[in-house]
Amino acid sequence: MNLFFLLSVIIFVGTLLLVILRPKNIGIGYSALIGAAISFIFGIINFQDIVTVWDIIWNATFTFVAIIIISLILDEAGVFEFAAIKVAKFSGGNGKVLLILVILLGAGISAVFANDGTALILTPIIYLLLRRANVEQKRIIPFIMATGFIADSSSLPLIISNLVNIITAGYFGISFMEYAFKMLLPDVVSILASVVFLYLFYRKEIPGFFDMSKMRDEHTVIRDPFIFRISLPMIIILLLAYSLGGYFSLPVSIIAVPASVLLLLIARINRKVDLAKPLKEAPWQIVLFSLGMYLVVFGMGREGMTQILSGVLNSMNTLYPPLRVLFSGYLFAAIAGIMNNLPSIMLGNLALSSVHGPLNLVYANVVGNDIGPKFTPIGSLATLVWIHTLNRKSGIRISTGYYMKVGFIIGFPVLTLTLLSLSI
Repeated sequence: MNLFFLLSVIIFVGTLLLVILRPKNIGIGYSALIGAAISFIFGIINFQDIVTVWDIIWNATFTFVAIIIISLILDEAGVFEFAAIKVAKFSGGNGKVLLILVILLGAGISAVFANDGTALILTPIIYLLLRRANVEQKRIIPFIMATGFIADSSSLPLIISNLVNIITAGYFGISFMEYAFKMLLPDVVSILASVVFLYLFYRKEIPGFFDMSKMRDEHTVIRDPFIFRISLPMIIILLLAYSLGGYFSLPVSIIAVPASVLLLLIARINRKVDLAKPLKEAPWQIVLFSLGMYLVVFGMGREGMTQILSGVLNSMNTLYPPLRVLFSGYLFAAIAGIMNNLPSIMLGNLALSSVHGPLNLVYANVVGNDIGPKFTPIGSLATLVWIHTLNRKSGIRISTGYYMKVGFIIGFPVLTLTLLSLSI
């Protein structure tokens, strides 16, 4: 075995452990940069690699940060809480109907504001809403798990729906509309499958009815009426701009970043929401994490991991088309569950660039890395933060065993059906 390959794997595993364990509360971005620095010191990567990797990830990371800032400002303005209360009232106090509506609301938020927005913003809103309705803690769990699950399983439809999507579309030069057209059916299948399997799994734990008498009036939660009024037109304009920008091959960050800056200026002028919170909670560490982790993976890939994965994918290319997509998706999902979906998507893209196969495998890589993180708590950074926040703010502890049980029982059939729809 190549000594440098073994060293690159050790550096990657050490970096991943730093990211997950966060000793002395060190930021995930700094942990990734430490791994990249060690790779540089040992000659696994060089200065030119840094330039190459930055060229690959800058658009994705800045787009992601901008979208999260937009979602945090809208959250501070009361947009998402308004939507959650509306959904709760529409359910008529029926717990089973509410679960389905919450899943659909989460799917809509994930599509436009990325999976992290749904997991980290919608979850606490739904929790507080149900607590006010005197729903038992144990009967809130289905709603909490549903928002966490749908955040990832419905983050397929648009390039902006997941950092994984942005990185892949940029790497392979896939336009906004081309991507959306290809992923429309898989996303619909994933959402419907998520609704069915989440309902079947939790049907006995969902409260039959809940008390709506203490439900707040949705208009009282609007803290910035102007931002609330422009939120829907802004979303429509942004989607049109992304589509038009794709036609002219413009990076999505060229649209997303100015939009976030404009919304920040509007919020500053209005002085109705606290801007310190969105700016503080924005995922700035993701910029450093993307650069550092991609460098570590880039070095590991060049030392032999890309060649190994490419060989496996070439073997799968000989299979019947639906099986080719299915087993490739399973492979990418397994890698995401083991090593986290960001390094996984990076490694998958590097391997696929040297495989002479159909573009469907690129989309299978996206599907696997969007849904695969549901198999383990370390599958995505959003899940790690989500679990930690639930425990700290709500006193809800999601054990690793329980998370993996739910993730596999629900995630595996959802992943399978979604991959099969992709092969059509």
